[in-house]
Amino acid sequence: MAAQIVSIVVLLVVFGVGTVRPVNLGALALVAAFGVGVLAAHEDFDAVISGFPVDVFVLLLGVTYLFGVASVNGTIGWLVNSAARLVRGNRAVIPWLLFAVAAVPTTAGAAGPAGVALLAPIGLGLAEKYRINPRLAGLMVINGSNSGNFSPLNVLGVIVNGTVARNGIHVSPAWLWLGNFGFTVLLGAAAYCLYGGIELIRQTRSGAAVATPVTAAVGGTGGGASGGASGGTATASGGTGPGTTSGPDGRPAPVPLTLTLVSIVAVACGALVFGLDIGMLAVIAAVLLNLLLPTSSAGALAKVSWNTILLIGGIVTYVALLQRMGTVKLIGDSVAAISAPLLAALLMCFIAALTSAFASSIGVLGAMIPLAVPFLSGGALAATGVVIALAVSATAVDATPFSSMGALTVVSAPEAARDRVSKGLMRWGFSMVVAAPLATWLAFVAI
Repeated sequence: MAAQIVSIVVLLVVFGVGTVRPVNLGALALVAAFGVGVLAAHEDFDAVISGFPVDVFVLLLGVTYLFGVASVNGTIGWLVNSAARLVRGNRAVIPWLLFAVAAVPTTAGAAGPAGVALLAPIGLGLAEKYRINPRLAGLMVINGSNSGNFSPLNVLGVIVNGTVARNGIHVSPAWLWLGNFGFTVLLGAAAYCLYGGIELIRQTRSGAAVATPVTAAVGGTGGGASGGASGGTATASGGTGPGTTSGPDGRPAPVPLTLTLVSIVAVACGALVFGLDIGMLAVIAAVLLNLLLPTSSAGALAKVSWNTILLIGGIVTYVALLQRMGTVKLIGDSVAAISAPLLAALLMCFIAALTSAFASSIGVLGAMIPLAVPFLSGGALAATGVVIALAVSATAVDATPFSSMGALTVVSAPEAARDRVSKGLMRWGFSMVVAAPLATWLAFVAI
């Protein structure tokens, strides 16, 4: 018990120090994990470092490296301008288009990070081109992806439905999917209103002119493009990053453009169709492009957001230590023992949301749902409602930069906007730690 309390206190200290001092929070968390692991949990170095998320490291490295190549050779600029032509300059519909497109892969069964990894760079490039708040674009991609989380085809839906079935609890898979979908649509609407969507509608109706700056790409700005009125598209540019090679009309050179597009499509197919690891596929594609096109790929590795990778790696390593020490289970067991089912359900939703803000949503749901079985078996609460509330609470917080989807969105933002996007997603994600459990508890459990 004493060790678990120490681990919580140290985590609070880490966040406190990271807030007031200019030190990477992930680096602080790594130091804290080593100290608590060795001194309080009596683990050796290998055990402590075993919690480092190698899969997330490869994911963030691969995606930012690949789209870094696509950035410096002008492919991202070309994709953004192509997408802009599809929406005919209607700025007000762009965020909802991002939401809808992001919902498709997860509804069909893909993991959320795969869809976000592929769509966020284009979505945030569109946001810069049309002067849309990048936080809105990022949140619409994340919430859109989350809307398909619990479809019967999605891995999260399969895991949750299988877990409750193994524990003898009946839950409607259709209501789980629809309940999550409806809630994430409402979150999308809230983000749209909070981050400038109403103003986009007003400007679109009034025909206000909008400067369309150069399309941005992962981690940096693109090349020259002339501004235009709202409803128009800027002249495409391949970007002016290191190694950019453009054709006579300002477009990316045909060979780098073609090979990069083929690589991105291959990565997407491998991840979404065949279920291969998107991070490793992206690393392979980026390395091959760098080998085949060294001139047009120069500077791509500098686009990798090492600060974000360190941030995620350190925090997740510490949270993994908390899980091995039994800190999360101790809190969950204490809540499950509460004799008032309604209160216990609310507290479990809060625990699921807070834990999932730093850890895997799949792991959190796999641990929390069995803890809810005792009071679900008693029949005092509707099992489907409680499971929906737990599931949504654990995934609505995925916008935090500590989650893989939030981190992918941050690293996809133009470098000048990255800090703004990170802070915006941090505020939104941690507001969901409070708002999502309360709202889902009221909507699906209490009423």
